[in-house]
Amino acid sequence: MAVALGVYGWLHDPTGRSLVTLFFSRTLTLKVWFATAAFALALFQGGSALRIYGKIGSGRPPGWLRPAHRISGTLAFLLTIIVAYHCLWALGFQVHSGTRVLIHGMAGCFFFGALASKVLIVRTRRLPRWALPLVGGAVFAALTIVWLTSALWFFRTQGLGI
Repeated sequence: MAVALGVYGWLHDPTGRSLVTLFFSRTLTLKVWFATAAFALALFQGGSALRIYGKIGSGRPPGWLRPAHRISGTLAFLLTIIVAYHCLWALGFQVHSGTRVLIHGMAGCFFFGALASKVLIVRTRRLPRWALPLVGGAVFAALTIVWLTSALWFFRTQGLGI
C-alpha cells in the first residue's frame, strides 16, 4: 500500500487544482483541519486502546468505549482518505520541494501502509499479542509526523486559515 501510493504520487501528473473546499476558504485549509480532526481522533484511539487493554484505569472499561473506539477509527480513516486524495491528486509525491515536504510525503505513504496492516492484524488471532500495539503505534507515529509536517507547520506559518 505504502509503495503503491508513493509510486502513484510520483508518476501522476499533479493537477495543482483544488477539488473541494466545503465551507473552508481553500482546499489547503480543509486539509489542515481534517488532518487535525483525524489527529485528535487518533489521540482518542490511543487512549481508548490503552483503557480497553487494561494498561490504564482499573476495572472493566465502560461499555460505550469499544464502539467509540471503532467509530473514532473509522472517522479518522475517512478524514485521512479525503486529505490524502487531495494531496496526491493536486500535488503528487514531491521529492525536490524540501525536506519537510519529502518527510511529509514519505510519512503519509507509510501511514496508509501501516493502517492497511493494522486493519488486517486486528482481525487475525494467530499473531503474537505485541503485533497489534506495535503496528498501532506505527500508524500513530506516522500520522503524528504527517500532522507535524503539514497542519502544525501551516498553523505556525499561516495562522488558523479559516
